[in-house]
Amino acid sequence: MKEFVISEAKAETAVLVGLITQSQDEAKTKEYLDELEFLADTAGAVTVKRFTQKVAGPNQTSYVGKGKLQEIKQYIDEEEENGREIGMVIFDDELSAKQIRNLEKELGVKILDRTSLILDIFAMRAQTANAKTQVELAQYRYMLPRLQRLWTHLERQGGGSGSGGGKGSVGLRGPGETQLEMDRRIILQRMSLLKQRLAEIDKQKSTQRKNRGRLIRVALVGYTNVGKSTIMNLLAKSEVFAENKLFATLDTTVRKVVIENLPFLLADTVGFIRKLPTDLVDSFKSTLDEVREADLLVHVVDLSHPDFEEQIEVVNTTLKELGCMDKPEIIVFNKIDNYHWVDKEPDDLTPETKENITLDQLKATWMAREGENCVFISAKKHENIEELKQALYKRVRELHVQKYPYNDFLYPVIND
Repeated sequence: MKEFVISEAKAETAVLVGLITQSQDEAKTKEYLDELEFLADTAGAVTVKRFTQKVAGPNQTSYVGKGKLQEIKQYIDEEEENGREIGMVIFDDELSAKQIRNLEKELGVKILDRTSLILDIFAMRAQTANAKTQVELAQYRYMLPRLQRLWTHLERQGGGSGSGGGKGSVGLRGPGETQLEMDRRIILQRMSLLKQRLAEIDKQKSTQRKNRGRLIRVALVGYTNVGKSTIMNLLAKSEVFAENKLFATLDTTVRKVVIENLPFLLADTVGFIRKLPTDLVDSFKSTLDEVREADLLVHVVDLSHPDFEEQIEVVNTTLKELGCMDKPEIIVFNKIDNYHWVDKEPDDLTPETKENITLDQLKATWMAREGENCVFISAKKHENIEELKQALYKRVRELHVQKYPYNDFLYPVIND
């Protein structure tokens, strides 16, 4: 699956391209490109330039207009003349096979979109057989409608043959189509095999979950890179891999946690992200079984992110697709140590915004809305961790009484 792996060339340079539309203003496009740059960095690429264009929507043949495409081409050529080769151009939306083919022909460099970039990171992060199988299935799902692009070399061969190798060259076009259909069959067969393998893995995992005993299950959910794994390590005293990268955790990890004398199971799950295609989510739904079967969700939010409210909506939308929105939830605002605001003067009458509201004001707003199911912490600085533990203890204890009312093991806890 070399199609998606760019991380082998650590210093590979990248140009990013995004659109400003009626539904996505300039500020939103900048934020999406910031995230795309973070994705590129996670995959091992260095971003050297960004291009944006105000349009009604993506161009069906080249994503951007002809003028902007020439501007990108000119930049790539100039950089090459100056001794710096541009390795790839990454587009912030999913591209069709036609768009990729046209862009590669025009720009002469590797073309990636947000989905293929995420797939590359998934391939890097996958450790277990389950995650690797899901990544491979997602890659094939992405590749299948774009197979035609892989056979453009046949067209180039035909054009140079001098014997009717143009559009009407049936002799050369026929074998290409035959090979294309053969590849489609191979990929479809491989996808079928991968789905069977995932079904077997799911069955084994389901048996494992049933054998975990009478313990309440808690799942950490949230946007990617909000600190779920760091919280897992604090609560479970474990060593789950955590770093300041997108999708640092891909495989679901489950640990037993004991707060005071109350044990429960805590699962760390893959983070969610914006603009993630449905078929990619489908490939990873088995990873999210821990979310489906959880008794309590701990929704972790990066409070320091300028648009954390939209990230909350992205997570809630995904949870709704999984049928998990009705589950009990604690919302944990993490990274309070990184929260910044502009302190207003006492006589400043400008309206309150999320840029100038203080942390105490923000806490009051959300705690009024969520009540006791809202905690503000810094997992990195270990701030308010005891408050989080007490919130977890209270909710897990309530759920245990409801689910296992005759569990003698916990009676001393319940009746104290």
